[in-house]
Amino acid sequence: MKKLHVLPYLWLVLLGLNSAMSGAAEDLDTGFSGLPGSTLEDFFTAAINYSPSLRIAEENLNITGARKRAANGRLLPQVNANASISENRRNQFDLLQEFAGERYSLQLTQALFNWQSFSARKQASLIEDQAEAEYYYELAYLLTDVADKYFNVLQAEDALDSISSELAAVTNQLAQIQSLYDRQLAQITDLYQGQASLAAVQAEQLFLEAELALHEEALRSISGLDVGGLFTLDDLAAIPPLEYNMQFYVEQSRAQNQQIQAREYALRAAQEGIAEKQGAYMPRVTFIAQRQDSDVGFDNLPINRTDNTYIGLDVSIPLYAGGSNRAAVSEARSRSRIAESELRAARLEAGERVRSAYLQAQSSAARTQAARILVESTRLSAEAMQQGFALGTVTTVDVLNALQDQYRAERDLQQTRYEHVKFLLLLKRETGTLEADDMLEVGTWLIPPQA
Repeated sequence: MKKLHVLPYLWLVLLGLNSAMSGAAEDLDTGFSGLPGSTLEDFFTAAINYSPSLRIAEENLNITGARKRAANGRLLPQVNANASISENRRNQFDLLQEFAGERYSLQLTQALFNWQSFSARKQASLIEDQAEAEYYYELAYLLTDVADKYFNVLQAEDALDSISSELAAVTNQLAQIQSLYDRQLAQITDLYQGQASLAAVQAEQLFLEAELALHEEALRSISGLDVGGLFTLDDLAAIPPLEYNMQFYVEQSRAQNQQIQAREYALRAAQEGIAEKQGAYMPRVTFIAQRQDSDVGFDNLPINRTDNTYIGLDVSIPLYAGGSNRAAVSEARSRSRIAESELRAARLEAGERVRSAYLQAQSSAARTQAARILVESTRLSAEAMQQGFALGTVTTVDVLNALQDQYRAERDLQQTRYEHVKFLLLLKRETGTLEADDMLEVGTWLIPPQA
């Protein structure tokens, strides 16, 4: 079996990134473990043990391995032993004869030429390689999906923290407007504007609370762990930029993407299936060695005990099967054409995902830099507006809009930072280069939650 590029993933399982989590994933009968997870590694480890999709892919790999061994076994020597003991009664010409009969035989057969069995063995090996590629893609997909859901929760938590800060700022601004209005230094419309802004922020806070709950449930559903105090993305984390151009990653995908490799193995297996069906037209040659001891003959007639040893070749030449062989070959050719189309579709889809991830990662890096500048400028603008409001040079609307711009810019910055990481992982997954070291590196960008 060909070992694929993502075998370092097994390191995550074998070492057990967090020994405290080794029993985190419950069995299928009891469902969720109820244990909390904090680090990204906690959820990786739990998801690997918990995921039904990964279990299905693993068992499918085991099935194809068993079928390969079965196909190989049909080409190995076959040994059969037979024994029969009988009580016989024979009546001939009113002469009754009763006797006990015994027959023992030992037979060895060895296929010398059987094109169908040869092709079936090769086909089973290719199907096993296909299942292996599918298993490792499922593993890669699971890990990136866990990371995606983990960062979704972090993003929702940061957005909720930001909206809480915005709520406090708007509440404070409304209190100032109310104080001015009570002293008849502000208009009623200013008060209404402040109250409307506060209501809008409160509504968005409710929406973000619900969104956080949904993201936590998604992370819990994929890992079986409750969401504890998650590690957060360090503001100083050095996220590496893309090193090569888009075409380089597309070529990597064509060569190393596990889904494409699986479709390539499927096509080769389908082509071997044509050869298997065509083998029905070819002769079969089998070596036979047999030893038989018996004291009964044809129709269980009594005979003197004989010891018979037989060595020979059995040659079978198919002549006509009613058209069934031709129909089987036609079906195999159609399956081969389907597999060829599926391979082409897999290449197109993988190329599209790689290009999309590349462009998104590239734009996320640029948008992160722009968002940092925007956050700083909107913060300074909001401070200036509040000072201007205190001096009476700007209106309430100006201050509220400035606060809204400031906190929206903060949330946009948080979103672009998380998207940058997620698109980098997606790009590595689709190019078939995602390894355990990449996932551990992402873990180093996270810091414990502040007490």
